[in-house]
Amino acid sequence: MAKYPKIPEKAYNNKEFLNSPEGRIIRILSEYIEPHKRFRKEKVKDTIVFFGSARLKSKLRAQKILAQLVKSKAPKEKIHQANIDVEMSRYYEDAVELSYLLTCWSKKLKPDNRFVICSGGGPGVMEAANRGARKAKGLSMGLNISLPFEQFPNKYITRSLNLEFHYFFMRKFWFAYLAKALVIMPGGYGTLDEFFELLTLVQTKKIKKKMPIILYDSEFWNGILNLSELHRKGMIAHDDLNLFKIVNTPQEAFEYLRDELSKHYINIDTTLLDNKKL
Repeated sequence: MAKYPKIPEKAYNNKEFLNSPEGRIIRILSEYIEPHKRFRKEKVKDTIVFFGSARLKSKLRAQKILAQLVKSKAPKEKIHQANIDVEMSRYYEDAVELSYLLTCWSKKLKPDNRFVICSGGGPGVMEAANRGARKAKGLSMGLNISLPFEQFPNKYITRSLNLEFHYFFMRKFWFAYLAKALVIMPGGYGTLDEFFELLTLVQTKKIKKKMPIILYDSEFWNGILNLSELHRKGMIAHDDLNLFKIVNTPQEAFEYLRDELSKHYINIDTTLLDNKKL
């Protein structure tokens, strides 16, 4: 009796194909459709996104590392950097506090799951934002990206909202699409990239929804950016300097975001705003 040939593998089960250049469009669509399904299931319609350095440490951890280095008589350069880490740890603690305040406030709103805290899902400021939301017993999202260094999911993300992306642009899409506010904590190249990309989308009205943006801590950002000089040289309009606000304390940031979000989004059906999001 003749043997029938083995039934070939279906294309959607063929990992070699799915991971090939020809399967790229399917992978891209997957990073749109699968997160969208999760957000609908958890009834997440809008977020407050925190951006900032993955390298910042909690005050307790930074102090512990410094003490260990001093005790072991480590090189001066390492001790110097550890002292800087202790100083910079205040931004980690401030991100925890701000996220906590925002989550406590949002939990009182109807419908549920409004203005969910969202971070890049990794350590540093991202961990601090998710940690503050966890402290307030609220949901929080982590949109991770596969990188060869620094990036791994922190333990404070709500499990069902812990996502891993391959494509930066799909991750950025989800940051922008759901966001109703941005918090830009001190950070490096990645933070500047995220800040300027979304600032450009707001400036050019590709994002039409109201998007309050705060830069956290004037001392830090005034030493890094001189955007007023862009206006002086005619590179941007004066009104472009009003697209963000610099704040210096968690309470000041909270009050500004609470007031702006209340003015533009409370008691408004956000489904009516979907066509204005991007």
